[in-house]
Amino acid sequence: MGAGHSHDTGEATPRNRLLIAFSITASVFVIEVIGAIITGSLALLVDAAHMLTDVIGLAMAVTAAHLMNRPPSDRYTFGLRRAEVLAALAQAALLLGVGIFALVEGVRRLFEPPEIASGSLLFFGIVGLVANIASLLVLMSGRTRNLNMRAAFLEVLNDALGSVGVIVSAILIATLGWYQADAVAGILIALLIIPRTFILLRASGSVLLESTPPGLDLAEVRRHILELPPVVAVHDLHASQVSTDLPTLTAHVVVDDTLTPEQSARLLQELQECVSEHFPVSIEHATFQIEPQSHPGEHTTHA
Repeated sequence: MGAGHSHDTGEATPRNRLLIAFSITASVFVIEVIGAIITGSLALLVDAAHMLTDVIGLAMAVTAAHLMNRPPSDRYTFGLRRAEVLAALAQAALLLGVGIFALVEGVRRLFEPPEIASGSLLFFGIVGLVANIASLLVLMSGRTRNLNMRAAFLEVLNDALGSVGVIVSAILIATLGWYQADAVAGILIALLIIPRTFILLRASGSVLLESTPPGLDLAEVRRHILELPPVVAVHDLHASQVSTDLPTLTAHVVVDDTLTPEQSARLLQELQECVSEHFPVSIEHATFQIEPQSHPGEHTTHA
């Protein structure tokens, strides 16, 4: 049996960036709550509620980043990398709740639009947009690093779009006196939030259900392994993800009985190079069990 392991010694998630975004978002949340009370705006209230989920979500992201960066132990052999997925799942659930509330309340206010102070609404919308852009700039470079960073970036992006909706509705109310614009903005914000929550829920659930990493074709992996001269069969081939940036693979590789220990060692190296270099998803953590044909195990080619 052999295994190839290449653990990244750097931070799995840049905590400082998340802390900066958290500080900005928390400050804007307080400002928007005050603004929603002063103006009576649904769009601003929804954006503030959305901002609250972001404050909670970013707090969870910071916590997850801290946990993810802890080293492996005898109890947690991969460390706490999966905290990333749990945090993203919780953030998605919060976002979904806010989106549903905004949708229902927005429809109600279409028929009963309250009077809104457009000038104050515009001011708070601009403050929110500027702050969200600052947070986006902080998070942008790390947004593809893992699911935790992706969730944080998407939440702040949704906030920025919500602030745009608030600004547009304030302008429409000021110029046309169309108070329903606030409800329309709230509904649009909800429609922007809800689809992204399902994307996060699907991505998180995929990791938790230990599905094959996206972009990795196990049939192609099996074919590559079987092309190696000493290999007779492959069985119990499995691939999953501990976290979005830590895919793993295991397989039982059946070889000819005449294979020498030196040849087995060379084959193990070839197998590890195969799964780390030949596919769109690089598998740095692969474990192979090499079995002779005479081994009483099940020498089949199913996964």
